Amino acid sequence: MEALKIQQDLVVMKANFNQTGTGVKRAVIFTAGCFCILNFPISGGAEPVKSSVEPVVVMLQPGVTGGEIQDALDSLPESGGEVVLPPGTLLVRQPIVLRRDFQTLRGSGAATVLRLADDANCPVLILGEPVNNPRQMVRGLCVRDLFIDGNRAQQQRELWRFAGEGNEIRNNGITIQGVTDSLVRNVTTARCRSGGLVTTRNVRGLTVRGLESFDNQFDGLACYETEDCLFADLNLHNNPGAGISLDLAFNHNVVSNAVLNANDLGVFMRSSRDNQFHNVSIQNSHHNGVFMAHAVMETARGMQPAPKTECTYNSFTNLSAINCGGAAFRVNDYTCTNNTLIRAKFDGLHGGVSEVQPDLVMVR
Repeated sequence: MEALKIQQDLVVMKANFNQTGTGVKRAVIFTAGCFCILNFPISGGAEPVKSSVEPVVVMLQPGVTGGEIQDALDSLPESGGEVVLPPGTLLVRQPIVLRRDFQTLRGSGAATVLRLADDANCPVLILGEPVNNPRQMVRGLCVRDLFIDGNRAQQQRELWRFAGEGNEIRNNGITIQGVTDSLVRNVTTARCRSGGLVTTRNVRGLTVRGLESFDNQFDGLACYETEDCLFADLNLHNNPGAGISLDLAFNHNVVSNAVLNANDLGVFMRSSRDNQFHNVSIQNSHHNGVFMAHAVMETARGMQPAPKTECTYNSFTNLSAINCGGAAFRVNDYTCTNNTLIRAKFDGLHGGVSEVQPDLVMVR
């Protein structure tokens, strides 16, 4: 996690410069296709990512376009830097991509809205290479303090086809792939044509904190091939799919302090191992609160459990599931063993723990 710590220190350093510092901070004002470089002193005590290179901040002006945001990110040096978005609604016609180490995209809070244009049919943000199978890992990315409006009513399809190269990426609010030691903080994703925030493959050491996600076509938060990550302070509500959907090797992660309200499912889990859930509150799910399963495959003996796709060794501490349309905690397949509930609170017409066979869940 050292890269993430360095990146966070860099953000703190940028936010706290003053006229008495001994260093120099370079700010780049970008408007109407032109750059203006201003120098500011930095207060002492913090180290940049690379001590021999001055950190660069690109400050964008109201009315900036999605294309100009991408130009600003691409203008950052190899050592990284930060692009700061103004308040206002900023129209996005192509995905904004953070594909190089130590790039930061920061808004001005909920007043900064990245809105997908009508008929754009693409993701709003991509962290990592915008291809099906990223060839290299990108580290130290940061996206924070903004609102993403996927404008799903005006999109016609779920897949974005990039440059005729055969790559197809789902039209999520934020797609993260091939990324390590990075941060998403204080972001809202709403009305996206696929999912709100989705980690698709080979994601390690990611922190997502302060995510709100609602009214997306499928899930508020979905994670695939994701390990050693933290998802905290989540507000995921009114998604027609799951509040949280976990699949395809979601292992060794922590989900903490999450409220999942009025989704179809609270948490869908498959192929998930050794995860910890702390203080998760599920309310008013149309079906189950938590639903555990494994994948199946066709064999000579018919449909059988696919190897290594069960949910096992997951623990839930202070899980609350209230007023769900189905069971609060459903274990749908006998392969899903060694999962633990600690101080769970279930309340509803359809019962608490439901198991395909007895003793699959340990209750403490």
